[in-house]
Amino acid sequence: MIKQLIQKLPERVRLPVLTAVYGVSGGLSAVAFMLSIHHLHALLWPRLMALGAWGFLAGSFVAITVSSLIAGVLVTRVCPGSAGSGIPQIKASYWNDMGEVPFRSVVVRFLAGVISLAGGTSLGTEGPTVCIGGGLASNAAGWLGIDRRKRRRATAAGAAAGLAAAFNTPLAAICYVLEEILGDFNSRLLGGVMLASVAGAFVVTALIGAQPAFMMPKTGDPAWIVYLAVPVVAAIATLAAVLFQRYALGLRLRLRESSRLPRWALPAAGSVGVWIVGCAVYFACGRIGIFGVGYSDLSEALADGMGWRVAGLLAVGKLAAAIISYGSGGSGGVFSPTLFIGGMCGFFTAGVLGIWIPLTASDRLILAATGMSCCFGAVVRAPVTSVLMVFEMTHQFAMVPALLLGTLVSQGMARLALRESFDDGVLRQDGREPHRVTAPRNLAVWRGIEVAALGSGTPVVITDLRPEVLRQLLHRHHYRCFPVLIEGQPPGVVTRMQLEQALAAGTPPVMEKAVTCLASQTLDEIEPMLIQSDVGLFLVREQEGGPIVRLFTLHDLIRAQADIFE
Repeated sequence: MIKQLIQKLPERVRLPVLTAVYGVSGGLSAVAFMLSIHHLHALLWPRLMALGAWGFLAGSFVAITVSSLIAGVLVTRVCPGSAGSGIPQIKASYWNDMGEVPFRSVVVRFLAGVISLAGGTSLGTEGPTVCIGGGLASNAAGWLGIDRRKRRRATAAGAAAGLAAAFNTPLAAICYVLEEILGDFNSRLLGGVMLASVAGAFVVTALIGAQPAFMMPKTGDPAWIVYLAVPVVAAIATLAAVLFQRYALGLRLRLRESSRLPRWALPAAGSVGVWIVGCAVYFACGRIGIFGVGYSDLSEALADGMGWRVAGLLAVGKLAAAIISYGSGGSGGVFSPTLFIGGMCGFFTAGVLGIWIPLTASDRLILAATGMSCCFGAVVRAPVTSVLMVFEMTHQFAMVPALLLGTLVSQGMARLALRESFDDGVLRQDGREPHRVTAPRNLAVWRGIEVAALGSGTPVVITDLRPEVLRQLLHRHHYRCFPVLIEGQPPGVVTRMQLEQALAAGTPPVMEKAVTCLASQTLDEIEPMLIQSDVGLFLVREQEGGPIVRLFTLHDLIRAQADIFE
């Protein structure tokens, strides 16, 4: 009935109504996700702390290993690919799948995130919240009759609403979706993202309250000497971000390629390392911020301050635990750990510098907030979002100049040390790099576009048909079709299903005829060739007889055509 009512609305009314629905659904999913984790964590960990040293050791071990094992089974057996933060996956869904997100992945990510984060996995809530919000909005669009090729608007709106509700930061949510997911501040979806973000903020305000994410004393205007300390804090926080990205992605790749353990057991194996680090920090300083999201320790530090020794210990411990958690396939995001690590780096640096230079409690808070912004911004490579997010989370105007200065330093260092953002690194490892295409509005110009402008780059080519090589290729890449180029044979194409059937039967795979075209050919020229490919795939060469430089699929064509009418 609701579907019919919405379809009867005029176009100018229907679009904002649908966007508001996406925003509310994203906001509600974010609130449900956060409250579930908070209540389960509060129910479990204080009781473990009350059991004494041996009780805490035994109880925390059971909690983190069992929860990680359950989450591992969910994200590998029930819905493969649901591990990690979810933001790389929502980016790939937006660009490569036109916004379509399977409902099963939304449910599994919600359950796995709640179980693992409440159980002690050292990651965060915000990444999964963005993915859950975007995925739920995408499915809501389907339930309301929106074609599966027109769900990008819903996915972007739900992601913005989810992030706005997660931190109570609507402005940062708008910027993040435009800056990181859409990659365009001039996107046609700007209005929808803004409306959905506001809707998400209204939801969290109505259900939880309008307070900022972190309560802290009001900071005064910093002395000039603070701005000399800001680059130092930014450098240390960025160094921590670089270490996190390199080692987390490196561990993730090594375990996926060479581990003897099954994929579902890797999060549980990694949880043992997190347990060791978390217990060591707990018995050293009495804090459990290593387990789970860790915002209780960060909130307490921002409200009451923290000694530099404890802050340094928490920063190193959280860095090690977050690397292990993400690298082993844990369910959770990178927002919370990078904010936590950056904040503790700020307190540590301020405490050490305070031995030689006069720094007030207000100055230390400003440097801690600067560390949060720099570490987070260096990992996600979203400088505007990092400044806005920390400002909205604290509601402190006096720290904005320091945040801006620190961001300049951190972004410069990050671009020298890292070639891509964390999310893009995850997608590259998964073989799902976002294929961004901005199609023209004019149909005549559209038909004259060269194949090279729309085809997918970095083709994965099969040059060896040995079973062990094919198994590794299927394990590392999620593509539906693969070109086959065996020396002395004409080029062919084999589908994923054909490879799996051949491996199961122990026979060579059946290959389809490959259709080739030149990168300089236009869509108008290759249109008659579409019927020649049984699998809807073209091998693109720069010149006749040259190497395969990219692929062009019917999906590329449909995705780009959808941009014209979006």
